[in-house]
Amino acid sequence: MTIGGKLLTSILDAEGRPDGKSLFGLSNQELTEALREFSLPSYRIRQLEEALYRQRVSRLEALTPWPKELREQVSAAGFRVGIPRIVETFRSVDGTERYLIAGDDEQTVETVWMPEGDGGEEGDGSLGDPADAEDPVLESAQRGWSRATICVSSQIGCAVNCQFCLTAKLGIIRNLTAGEIAGQVAAVLNRQQAEPGRDRINLVFMGMGEPFLNFDAFIGAVRLLVEQMGIPESRMTVSTSGIVPGILRFAEEPVRPRLAISLNASNDTIREAVMPVTRKWAIGDLMDAVRKVPLRARERVTFEYVLLGGVNDRIEHADEVVKLMRRANFPAKVNLIAWNPGPGVAFTMPEEHDVARFQQRLRDQGIPAFVRRPRGRDIYAACGQLKKTGG
Repeated sequence: MTIGGKLLTSILDAEGRPDGKSLFGLSNQELTEALREFSLPSYRIRQLEEALYRQRVSRLEALTPWPKELREQVSAAGFRVGIPRIVETFRSVDGTERYLIAGDDEQTVETVWMPEGDGGEEGDGSLGDPADAEDPVLESAQRGWSRATICVSSQIGCAVNCQFCLTAKLGIIRNLTAGEIAGQVAAVLNRQQAEPGRDRINLVFMGMGEPFLNFDAFIGAVRLLVEQMGIPESRMTVSTSGIVPGILRFAEEPVRPRLAISLNASNDTIREAVMPVTRKWAIGDLMDAVRKVPLRARERVTFEYVLLGGVNDRIEHADEVVKLMRRANFPAKVNLIAWNPGPGVAFTMPEEHDVARFQQRLRDQGIPAFVRRPRGRDIYAACGQLKKTGG
């Protein structure tokens, strides 16, 4: 397999990860080990961490706390910052931006910026208090947004094969490293001149790939984002198609985002038809695993439900969802998503009145239900549309 004239195997290591000397993505201990030949004191490593993760410099030359000679030595040894590069940008009429972001091997992955989010954050506590941002009214007037959501990918392609999703058509190409996952966030923050702590930024791990099939790198990225970049895990949500072993591992993590389950059907028969992963883990298995996740105060598990016209959008399906939520016996909400079309995917969009009726049925039965607004549908940036496309 070739990319840009290079053999892919020549630029990946034995485990299929980019083989280089990128510093972004390394922990304090890993940075110390990587730069051992320079015998750096601990304060130099701390300066490097500050530059990489708080200042998000793109070049070692910008690491001005280091002497020029040291910067040149480290650079001459082949080391680089290694924040993934935005190589192409597409802007929607609604302000959403979709990025093709390249790693060390020049393979691209997709990341999405959504000013004001898409409504998916409602009801789970991640919106926060307006007082979180300094002078939010002024900031909003100057920049056109008061909060934003970044949709992050965890793999190039996806192996889960959900039938309604464009990304499934790629298959799985490779896992992303922790640095590549967190690096998407860094690249987008730099482009938008946004700052965690000053600006209200939410992250959703709902882009390309299944995070729980790349668990170690995903959790490593979460730790970098929380401990190094200053984004609290309460501002993050990870969505899984229902990888039960991953959910059980997730339940044991001391630092973890909020959890979203990509449900998309009210019973196993329909779910297996649209999500083959159900053959391995039925809805009941999924619910049993989710019950083991310790929830924070006021935290709800989100169930994402893509409405497919004539498939899972009838009132009887809504009633089945109500029963599932009641049997779950943990705080939950449902996010309804009208299916976003894509070439070669044989489903139809639900009627608007069917979406409204489905939502109302859930609400009438006491189930918190929200409709996620499609963002960036015209540039293939909406849920289920990411496919490394150029336009």
